[in-house]
Amino acid sequence: MYISPTISIIFAKPTPNIFNIAFELEQGRVAMAEMVEPNYRKVMPHPASPSNTKTIIIIDSDPSKDVTTSAILQGYQHNPQEAWLPITESRNGNTFFAAFHLLCSGIGLQALLLPVAFATLGWAWGIICLSLAFAWQLYTISILVRLHESVLGIRYSRYMHLAIVSFGPKLGKLLALFPVLYNSGGTCIILIITGGRMLDLIFKTLCDRDAICHAKSLTNTEWFLVFTCLAILIAQLPNLNSVAWVSLIGAITVVLYSTLIWALSITKDRPIGISYGQSDKLKSNMEKFSDVLNALGIIALAFKGHNVILEIQGTLPSSPKQTSYKSMCTGVTISYIVIAMCQYPLAIAGFWAYGNKVPYSGGQGLLTAFSQIHGPNTSKLIMTAIYLLVLVNCLCTFQVYAMVVFDNLEVRYTSKKNQPCPRWVRTCLRIFYGGLTFFLSVTFPFLGSLAPLVGGATLPLTFSYPCFMWIAMRKPRPNGLVWFINMGLGCFSIILTILIVIAAAWTLTDKGLKANFYKP
Repeated sequence: MYISPTISIIFAKPTPNIFNIAFELEQGRVAMAEMVEPNYRKVMPHPASPSNTKTIIIIDSDPSKDVTTSAILQGYQHNPQEAWLPITESRNGNTFFAAFHLLCSGIGLQALLLPVAFATLGWAWGIICLSLAFAWQLYTISILVRLHESVLGIRYSRYMHLAIVSFGPKLGKLLALFPVLYNSGGTCIILIITGGRMLDLIFKTLCDRDAICHAKSLTNTEWFLVFTCLAILIAQLPNLNSVAWVSLIGAITVVLYSTLIWALSITKDRPIGISYGQSDKLKSNMEKFSDVLNALGIIALAFKGHNVILEIQGTLPSSPKQTSYKSMCTGVTISYIVIAMCQYPLAIAGFWAYGNKVPYSGGQGLLTAFSQIHGPNTSKLIMTAIYLLVLVNCLCTFQVYAMVVFDNLEVRYTSKKNQPCPRWVRTCLRIFYGGLTFFLSVTFPFLGSLAPLVGGATLPLTFSYPCFMWIAMRKPRPNGLVWFINMGLGCFSIILTILIVIAAAWTLTDKGLKANFYKP
């Protein structure tokens, strides 16, 4: 059908389980493929109107409504199911709320391991690799922000949706399902493990040398349960936008504890016998190569939060005149300036203070080094404050990543019942998720040790998939500069991921793994 630039969006009853959108604009010809997803509406051509302006006519096909109204919205459409789900239930966020979420989710305990990477790579290559990784992940974030509203009248507020649209239903789910689940659910499990251990450290620090007090300490499993109960209590907040102030607290605490750790470390005497050399000369070439790949994996894993970028942008308002793009870009700029101000001092000052003495095991890096080397000579108040800040940050970060899982659980209910989740159902779903993550944290208390292996397999979600999504959605000129850059970065990331996973597996095989199932 040949039509004028006038386009109409007709709301029709959805067909489940496919989410596929195609727009072709060529010489005034518009071919629109069907978009089908639970409770999503069809996008169909409308007969041409005499006007030459681009007009979007929105017609609601709900038979219960006796209206045939139209609105000139120029690409803006509202999906009723979006108003029922935790991610998009409230779209009245702002730039600062987005920055709070990005800060809370984008930096964490992984950054405390950066000196371990520097111990292998050395000063120069450590800074170069950290800077390249920072610029690369910032570029892929900009891609995701641009693709959020890349199709006329549609907002992709979930990473999985964008992956399915870009790569197709089968391939999109195959590529993105595990990384999204691990980066959300797996992060929550690691946060429970870390938070439970912080509770134990706070208790032992306050007890000091009191034997009776130490005898009354809870077991690690019980501390995990205490943390989970606190996290699920806070998780009763209804939607992602409602936890913005929780994210603000999380952002403040992560900046405070990271600054305290590196600032206190450089003000105290460096331990005797530290080295800033790269690899031990006694190691074989394979061991050296594996160490380099593991170091690159540590740097790559220090950057997280890509699986919640679209979700955070989905909380921002959008209209035909002003989309969410500009507000989100400002939020990203603010948050990543702060993230850089945290990560670079942690890496550089931490490496200067401890050299090769920063332990990798346990996943807490600088925090463990500071506690072991300077903890006995540091006041009990300061040590308790650091542990408390880490604990509060874990509780706050849990809310952001868990909200993605809550949204996924509720979309099943709303699609089946065609109505919002009642309050009691929402509460039960969240308690169920808390129980599940607690069980898994007790079952796999060594999950942090598997981060290079399992987490390494999710690196394409951060560094590769956004580049391929840009090619699939925006279709740049083949073999052009934009196409070449994105294809090159995407392919290089896949190759690097394979090498990092192989190196992590080889290291675990060589050094062994303490798999203390059900014994946290």
